[in-house]
Formats: sequence, C-alpha cells, structure tokens
Amino acid sequence: VLPTVDCGHNIIFDVDDLNNFAGKGSYFQTFDASITIGKGTWIAKNVGIITSNHDLLNPSQHVKGEDVVLGKECWIGMNSTVLPGVVLGDKTIVGAGSVITKSFKDGNCIIAGNPARVIKNI
Repeated sequence: VLPTVDCGHNIIFDVDDLNNFAGKGSYFQTFDASITIGKGTWIAKNVGIITSNHDLLNPSQHVKGEDVVLGKECWIGMNSTVLPGVVLGDKTIVGAGSVITKSFKDGNCIIAGNPARVIKNI
C-alpha cells in the first residue's frame, strides 16, 4: 500500500528527500494548511500526519487546519500520528506508535507515548 496524500500541493519538502514518502501505508492530509518536512527527515511506515480534525459538533465537516512542521533530521517512528499544529524541532526522534499532540520546538530529543512526552534529551 503506497502512502496516501490529500492535497499534495500543501506539502513542502526538499526534492532530494523522496524517502519522506517511502513509508507504505502512511497518510499525509493537508486540506487547508501545510506540512513542512525538513531536509534529512525520515518517516516510517503507517505514519499519519494531519493538519485538520473533524468538527466535534458536525463530524461531516473539518475545522480550520493548522500547519505541521517537522524540523531537519527528524525520525518519525512506525505507526505514529502527528496532529494539527505540531512543530518538531531539528533532530527530534519519535518512538513507534506515538501520538504527538503538542509541539517540541527545541528538538534534539526522543519523544514517545500517547500523548508523546520527552523521554530523553540528545
């Protein structure tokens, strides 16, 4: 299963880093916001990155999107989910199966869990 990309024109990445889209089963959703992927970042299989959620009062509608930014040389582990508005600083490593609900702008850390939290600074 190849990655699924909704609104691919809203994904910003270095064209030399096509490995960003090598993860089978991954999902990139950019309805009305953007996903920025820093140079040298790796995204594993089955990762979901979304910029918008469903409206709680009307699930057939989406709320306004928020940009997602992944810094340089990050590593997003298999089966992880990155939610709207998240900013990961350079060299952030995300443990497999994590749900990233908030930003870790300083980077240089390992985050994991649901919700993700810093488990080690590097």
